[in-house]
Parts: sequence; structure tokens; C-alpha cells
Amino acid sequence: MPRVRPEPKHAVQFAAVKMRPMSTCCTDTECKSAAAPEVNLAGDRYSWLVSGMDCAACARKVENAVRQISAVKQVQVAFATEKLTVVAGSDVRQQVERAVQQAGYQLRSENSAPPPAASPLRENLPLLLLIALMALSWGLEQFNHPFGQSAFIVTTLVGLWPIARQALRLIKSGSWFAIETLMSVAAIGALFIGATAEAAMVLLLFMIGERLEGWAASRARRGVSALMALKPDTAIRLHNGERQTVPASELRPGDTIEVPAGGRLPADGRLTSPFASFDESALTGESLPVEHRQGERVPAGATSVDRLVTLDVVSKPGESAIDRILKLIEEADERRAPIERFIDKFSRIYTPVIMGVALLVAVLPPLLFAEPWLAWIYKGLALLLIGCPCALVISTPAAITSGLAAAARHGALIKGGAALEQLGSIRQVAFDKTGTLTVGKPQVVALNPQNGVSEEELLALGAAVEQGSTHPLAQAIVQEAERRQLNIPQAQGQRVLMGKGIEAHVDGRLVRLSAPDNLTDAALRAQVEQQEAHGQTVIVLQRENQLLGTLALQDTLRDDAKEAIATLRTLGVQGVILTGDNPRAAAAIAGELGLDFRAGLLPEDKVQAVRKMAQRAPLAMVGDGINDAPAMKAATLGIAMGSGTDVALETADAALTHNHLTGLGQMIRLARATHRNIRQNIAIALGLKGVFLVTTLLGITGLWLAVLADTGATVLVTANALRLLGRRDQ
Repeated sequence: MPRVRPEPKHAVQFAAVKMRPMSTCCTDTECKSAAAPEVNLAGDRYSWLVSGMDCAACARKVENAVRQISAVKQVQVAFATEKLTVVAGSDVRQQVERAVQQAGYQLRSENSAPPPAASPLRENLPLLLLIALMALSWGLEQFNHPFGQSAFIVTTLVGLWPIARQALRLIKSGSWFAIETLMSVAAIGALFIGATAEAAMVLLLFMIGERLEGWAASRARRGVSALMALKPDTAIRLHNGERQTVPASELRPGDTIEVPAGGRLPADGRLTSPFASFDESALTGESLPVEHRQGERVPAGATSVDRLVTLDVVSKPGESAIDRILKLIEEADERRAPIERFIDKFSRIYTPVIMGVALLVAVLPPLLFAEPWLAWIYKGLALLLIGCPCALVISTPAAITSGLAAAARHGALIKGGAALEQLGSIRQVAFDKTGTLTVGKPQVVALNPQNGVSEEELLALGAAVEQGSTHPLAQAIVQEAERRQLNIPQAQGQRVLMGKGIEAHVDGRLVRLSAPDNLTDAALRAQVEQQEAHGQTVIVLQRENQLLGTLALQDTLRDDAKEAIATLRTLGVQGVILTGDNPRAAAAIAGELGLDFRAGLLPEDKVQAVRKMAQRAPLAMVGDGINDAPAMKAATLGIAMGSGTDVALETADAALTHNHLTGLGQMIRLARATHRNIRQNIAIALGLKGVFLVTTLLGITGLWLAVLADTGATVLVTANALRLLGRRDQ
């Protein structure tokens, strides 16, 4: 049976969007992209899509190339989505396109189709040619040494040409110490000292490593892109009774669209059909179809399971649930983990230092101790290759990219490496109650009118004051009045009393809804306390300071709340409830879950509580409402429920798009696994280099094993990071 899910307060804000596949290396063809500027306070903002990036290090090379342009104020390349964003004080589009092309990459418009993928044969032709030449050279060497040496020289030059050309491009664009530069220097140096076979072998192993690295990076990116083929390019729009097939980008709020059975929604829409089931698994990770009723909002990318449906478009172009997650994924690249930023800075110093050390190894022993020149130059070249920081540089971003992709595949969006690193350190979780631990759909369960007011009048006045509010309790009161078909009077001058209640003028008289803190009637107060002891939330309604009665509402725990809390305990994470509800209602929920609680908190009280708790240990705040946003911001990490308000979702560092609390434990497990993976990758990268450094200086290993230490370590750390995509505990 399909699971019926109540309409969220706002549409699900996080979904998945398809990323374009990686293209082959760029050519010298001029890029004719049409990047459209967006006005930005710091300057004009331009954006393109980049083709030809094989790893996160490529993104840094593109950034370095663009930074050379004087008018550029800010540049960011999101490797996951292949998007380049530039903020500049003047129109720099042509300069940016030229700089990126000179660095060896291609740009294209965001709205343009990706270039056609090259055939496997054409894509691997340089590598296959080098393998054939290497085999031919080795064969000639067996029969005729001079011919063999000449063949190895030709093989080296053929393999060196594209690598050296790219090295020169990168030097011109500001990347002086790229791996291509180190390989070119090592290969040319090996030719000069007569190590022709090893020079050719170095280039062959490097090209094999590059292909393996590109494949691994492509697979890591597919871990995200598999979630993202959700929004169709065209839509069927109904206009004056006629069906029109139009580009999805032409849809505007108010348009009526038709989606056939098995079709995907091109934009966020409000269902006009009586009811329908939608498969939202690609957006939220929820395996069962979700049944929506007429008037409920359905996110772009959802699939109509069994029938033709009509919907009214409610999202503007570029602002659907799918578009929002694409933007958030791009922003996540800016929030790099501290360890990633450290490794990046370290590598910028490390590489020139290694080149200097390699030079000293090559010249000092012959100059100071009369050692043979060729032997020590050979060792210096090997050290140059061993010292290449590629494996170290990608050790962290490879793991983080895989971790973020694995989380997104299972309905959790983590906004960047910094948030992922913080998540792994969490030892406490503070929960809001309504809409977080509970379903967020309370119902009116009791009405207690006073002073001659009827139940209908009490409920109608409460609904008048609460109309238009997004708070779950307010919506419950309005829905109950509508269910009873009451005539709800018009309210004016509605004013929220933050953390205390709400008031408005109805028929010229001030009506207030508030907590029952100041009740003076002993009998009524005893009744309220009894209701609160059963987990009910009681609201007092007053008109011109005259008590008109109370309304009792009750919410239910989420089905997975107990399981989620138990999982957190096994991870050594303690939980506490922070709520503005009354202590007795909070105690009822906390008792079921075995949690501590603090009740009757105003938003500022929640902030103080969060700050105090965070001083003891890293703390995550989980909430869904506007009143939770300040506390989420004050916590070590803010986590929003996917059905929460825009403010909560924007403030949060992570979000559970499927609204399942069990996702908390899964996110923490994944974050900790990612941390372990990063440590393993750094150990692999540095460990292999350390071993081969010693063996090279002792004369045990040579050039081809040195390059194997670098490319092999790069492939190993990437493959190790890919294991995160296959984790089954998500």
C-alpha cells in the first residue's frame, strides 16, 4: 500500500539533479559559450560548465587560470557539478574562456547540451599508441641495442608531447608545479642521462594512472549523477483546452501541466487531480509511493505512478526542488573541510620544496663527495616523481565527494566537507519536539469552552486568529474548523508574540491565543495539567482578557523515533529535547523515548541551552521551524527535516530529505566512515612515498617504480574513497 504523507509546510527543498557526464580532453577549438551574467553586489556574476576535468585537482587548475585575470574578484569551480562561477567588476567572459582554454579545458553555456562522448577507441588512442610503441621498442632492443635505444627515444617523445604541452599551458595559467610539469622534467632528464627505456616507461605508467584516475573520478561523480536525471526537458502545458509541448524552462507559476502515468514532473506543482500516487524515491530515498491529495504540493522530479495527473505550476524557472539542490551542491564545494584546506595549502608549499630537495640530491653528492653524476641525477629524478603530491591532494576531496554522494543517494543532504567533518565529531543531539520527533500534524482532541461560549464559537475564533500561520498547531486548529464547516470570521492585525502566542482583532475586539501559564481557576488548571500529563498541548483563548476556553491538541511520535534514538545511543551520542511546549507534554514524549528534556523555552532560551551544551561536547540541533533556526545556527551543526520551513532549511548544515529520523544515525556513521577513509588515504599516500623515498636513495628502486609509487597511490586512494559509495548501512 502506498504511504500517505501529509503535505509539508513548504515543498521539499532538496532533491537530486543529473550532472552532465565528463567529456574527453579539450581541443584547441575556440569555446563559444554564452555565459549569462547575474547581478551581484560585488560585481557581475558569470557561470559556465567546464569539460575535461578528471579530478578535484583539475578544478584547482581552472581556478588558478581564471585568477590571473585582473578584473576577477572571485572564482569557484564545483567539481561535482562541473560549474565555474566568476564574479568580476567588468565583462570578462572572453578573457575567462581564453584563459580556461589555454589551461587545457573547455567551457560551454549552462543551457547547452554536453558534447558527444568520444568512442572508447578514440578516447584511449594515445595510450594504445604508446603501448604499441613501447612493445615495438622493447622488441627492437632485444635484437639491436642502438635501434632499441632510438625507438625508446621516439616513444618517449611521442608520449611526452601531450604531457609537456599541458605542462606549458598550466605554467602560463599560474600552475607552476602541476604533475605534468614534474613528469616532463623527469622524462627529459632521463633522456639526457641515457635512461631511455625508463623515460618511456615513466610516461606509459603515468598515462595508465591518469586513465584509471579519470575512470575512478567519473565513477565517483556518477554516484551523484545517478540521482539527478529527474527533470524532463519538455512539458505538456494545457492552454485553453489544448495540449502544448513546451520546453520546461518556459513554465511559469500558474501554468497548468499534464503528466502521464510514468512521467516525471518538470516543475514543482500543486495537484489539481483528486488524488494520485507519486514515486519520490529518487528525491528522498523513500522506497514506497507517496499518495498526495488535491491541493498538495509535489516536488519536481517525482514520477506519477499509475495515472494521468494535472497540476498547477508553483515554482519559477530555476527555483524548483531539483534546481535548489543543484545550487546547494555547488555551494557545498565552497564549504571545504578544514583538513582539506590544510592539505591544499600544504601541497602548495610541499611541491616546490620537493623539487628543491630533488635538485640538491642530484648535485650535492657529486659536488661535495665526488660521487658519480649520472647515478645521483637519476636518484634526483626519481625523488622528483616520488614527491609528486597528487595522491595526497586528492586523498581528502575524493573521500568527501564519495561521502556526500553516498548521503545524497539515501535522502540526506550534507552541505559540504566542513559539515561532514563536524558531523563525525557530534556527541550530543538536541531535538525540537513538534514536527521533528513528532509527525508534525497535531489534531484538536478536546474543546473546553467557558463563560457561555459554545465549542463552535471557541474553535471559529481560534481559527480566525491562526489563519495563514505555518505552525503545525495553528494549521490543526484551522483544519478542524474547516472540517466542521464553521464560518471563520475575518481577523485583522495578526501579531505573533514570539514564543508566547498570537493575537489579532476579530470584529474589532482583541483575541489572543497563548499558553495556559497564567490560569487562575484551580479546577480548570487541574484539568489542563491532567491533559498535559497525557502529552496534550493546551492553548488558552482570551478575548479582551476574558477567558473563553481552552483547546487541547495532540501530536504523535514519528514511527522511527524510538529506533533513531536507540541507534544514536549505540553510537555514543546523547539526546535531549528542547521545546517551547509545556513541561508535562514534553515529559510525556521524553518518557516514551527515554530522553532528557527542557520545556517552555523561547527561541532565545533554546539558543542559550544549545550554547551551554555545545561547550561540553560537539552538538547537533535538529529542527524544522522558524523558531528552531537560531538554535540550529548556534549549534556545532544544524540539521533540518526536509518538510521544514525555508528558514530552517537554509540555516541548516544538513537536511533529511526523506524526513526519517533514522537518517541521523546513518549520517553520523557515514561521516565517521569518511574520516577513517581520509586517514587511510593520507597514510597510503605518505606511506608509499616514504617507502620508495628510502629505497630510491639506497639505489634499490628506479624511475619506473617511482612513478608507480605516485600513480599507484593516486589510484589506490581514489578506489578506497569509492568504497563509501557502496556502504550498505545508509
